[in-house]
Amino acid sequence: MSLATHTNVSSVNSLGFAKAPEDTKVVVAMSGGVDSSTVAGLLKEQNYQVIGITLQLYDYGKIGKTSGTCCAGKDIYDAKRVSEQLNIPCVSCNQTVKFRDLFKSAKELGADALVTGHYVKRLGDLNQSKMYQPVDTNRDQSYFLFSTTQEQLDYLRFPLADLPKQETRDIAKKMKLSVADKPDSQDICFVPNGNYKSVIEKLRPESYDPGSIVDLQGKVLGQHNGIINFTIGQRKGIKVGGQEEAIFVIKINPETKEVVVGSRQDLNITKIKIKEINFLCDPKELEGDFFIKVRSMGRLLPCQVSDNATLVSLQVGESGVSPGQACVFYKKDKQGMRVYGGGWIVSTS
Repeated sequence: MSLATHTNVSSVNSLGFAKAPEDTKVVVAMSGGVDSSTVAGLLKEQNYQVIGITLQLYDYGKIGKTSGTCCAGKDIYDAKRVSEQLNIPCVSCNQTVKFRDLFKSAKELGADALVTGHYVKRLGDLNQSKMYQPVDTNRDQSYFLFSTTQEQLDYLRFPLADLPKQETRDIAKKMKLSVADKPDSQDICFVPNGNYKSVIEKLRPESYDPGSIVDLQGKVLGQHNGIINFTIGQRKGIKVGGQEEAIFVIKINPETKEVVVGSRQDLNITKIKIKEINFLCDPKELEGDFFIKVRSMGRLLPCQVSDNATLVSLQVGESGVSPGQACVFYKKDKQGMRVYGGGWIVSTS
């Protein structure tokens, strides 16, 4: 099995470098899962100089012991086992390391590239490369990588871009990797057993403070026991009686501790304001007709982009869009659906 080559330059190896694999040093970001482990195995199989880096991104003592989540103790152990199995070095980083520090660590180790198991495609030359959705859009992880800088994208490689997940597992089984049948993580790495409320209670105890449930005109309809119990678009569990039609959570105001409710129609958002935009293009290109995603596995929404990409006008209203979510820009060209960057939603209307 050969790795996908995503470069327009003449090269002698699958990662786009004009030198033999044995002369090419790469760092693989290893989570302990099947994707990154398979990438490490494929690179090792092709005689690249492979170094694995595993991150521990939080303090177990503050959050609590975890199992079944990425970056948890077992996953670090699994990454170490795979590294030993493949006979590659593995550097265990401490909990102060952030994602961007992977690049610094890889550079300090003298690596030609940082390689990950993400399902996203990188196309172009060694410089000014572009990000695209992968072949298997059901595994698309581009939404999570919108904040990657141009410098980082040029340094990154994503060998799984052309593979469906099942084929990745099949390759892992052929290489007899210990994590070949390991389930995908569904949780954030610092959330014990998927219990998000317990983490928020420790980090933001004020989210459990009582407050009012109000309508769009500010009329108090009832009381609640903490905004932690509500999400935008929620219908069940609001516990407000006397309404002629179903009500939904339209907005949550942490400052006033108010939960604003309204009808299903009130959920539809057509205007989105965005801040802290990361451009994976010339900023002048991000104007006019585009698509956006506001959820990792959400559909692509047609829109108009204006005001230096800070204002998005949706062609059709979308529900469940909240401040704090990422908004990622996409546009189709001859090579596929390209990622132009993204930012953070400030407000909606």
